[in-house]
Amino acid sequence: MKDTIEMNPNPLVQYLNKLPQDFTKADLIKYIEDNNIEMINFRYVGWDSRLKTLNFIINDKEHLDELLSTGERVDGSSIFSFVEAGSSDLYVIPRYKTAFLNPFSEIPSLDILCSYYNKDGEPLVSSPENILRKSDEVFKEKTGLTFEVMGELEYYIICEKDELFEADDQKGYHESTPFSKWGEFRTEAMKAITQCGGKIKYGHSEVGNFSVGDLEYEQNEIEFLATNLEDAADQLVIAKWILRTLAYEYDATITFAPKITVGKAGSGLHIHTKLLKSGKSVMIENGKLSDTAKKAIAGYLDLASSLTAFGNTNPTSYFRLVPHQEAPTNICWGDRNRSVLVRVPLGWCGKNDMINHANPKEKPSNKDFSDKQTVEFRCPDGSADIHLLLAGLCVAALHGLEMKDALEYAEKTYVDVNIFEEKNKAKLEELSQLPTSCYESAECLEKQKDIYTKYDVFSEGMIDWIVEYLKAFKDKNIREEIENDEEKIMNLVNKFFHCG
Repeated sequence: MKDTIEMNPNPLVQYLNKLPQDFTKADLIKYIEDNNIEMINFRYVGWDSRLKTLNFIINDKEHLDELLSTGERVDGSSIFSFVEAGSSDLYVIPRYKTAFLNPFSEIPSLDILCSYYNKDGEPLVSSPENILRKSDEVFKEKTGLTFEVMGELEYYIICEKDELFEADDQKGYHESTPFSKWGEFRTEAMKAITQCGGKIKYGHSEVGNFSVGDLEYEQNEIEFLATNLEDAADQLVIAKWILRTLAYEYDATITFAPKITVGKAGSGLHIHTKLLKSGKSVMIENGKLSDTAKKAIAGYLDLASSLTAFGNTNPTSYFRLVPHQEAPTNICWGDRNRSVLVRVPLGWCGKNDMINHANPKEKPSNKDFSDKQTVEFRCPDGSADIHLLLAGLCVAALHGLEMKDALEYAEKTYVDVNIFEEKNKAKLEELSQLPTSCYESAECLEKQKDIYTKYDVFSEGMIDWIVEYLKAFKDKNIREEIENDEEKIMNLVNKFFHCG
């Protein structure tokens, strides 16, 4: 425990000398009193996936205790369009483990994420964060396994063009200063995210960079560490808020939109997944990907088309999912291959004396690093409803573990070639395709609705509402209709520029 706390960047963890999952109301009151915190901010996620806010100036200790004990009322119909105005009052109840020191407020403030409850004091069945929690509970109950995820958050930062040290167009991958102009911004954001409880793996500049007129566009990425579903969703939501707020302070703007111009790299929200039993990874067996992992992959692939209803939620999503753009279009999986839908990245499963080889004075280590192995689901993007996407992936993993022919299906959909080469045309024709529009995505969700509602993770009403929402875009043939009209494409881009 001491080692876990000692270097933790979260000031609450340092001060209270305990991890966030152990925070109590008394702990938060103590921190607030001892550190002269003047304001409490309740934060909760709306249907647009952005954080909403309620500010409370602390009047006295009794007022503070009441706030942390009862939560507050909000108008649910203004937060979720599927909540009717006639019964819209909801409670937002703070989750103590999510408390963090606001990195931007001039008034010393403690922010806390909240959950939604209905008039009877029960979790709101239709709220995305409750659906996510339910998926986690059902998965553990049915499999005895734990489902962990981590996200790769890609974004473009946009500012006035700097003529000095221009990077080559679409060659920004892992570039350093001075050719990458926004590395310092990225590291400042990473520091703020970790101080607010996020667990970051790394950050880097991404492949996308270009200029249009007086504006410069630079793509970056922050990747997180694998953790439980609820914490993974929380840290992605907070990270988006921090990146946008910090960009505003820098007089720049950020977009997580899937596609912001023609012919340039889009931004994804790749999700890595991992299965554990009693805290130990079950992804690798005898040095190879386990049957358990392959069954989960089969589930992702079998539900892939309907998962786009949660992970690719506006028409511009389908201008990113096109061939030859390092974004998947075919429902298949493979090792290290970035054109597949589910990728199995390098996992430290081979010889592991690389550190010793690179550092001859270092003693060889027999430590097993195979627990780092993940599989990556590559089609989601920044328009995703993070909670519903992660819940959907959890349902898909369970579905794969329950499929009778999962291993056969996994074998059939495995590719170890470049499927776009002419010589592999026959293999390409065997594979199913991802949807090409929100409308088609909705149709796929309709067909597979029973799988999502099987254990009451998703309600039938919620699925029906999402289907209706996506079909309302009326974009069934949108790529064919406007693919050669740059003006219409950019009008669409501008409409969904701040999605997610």
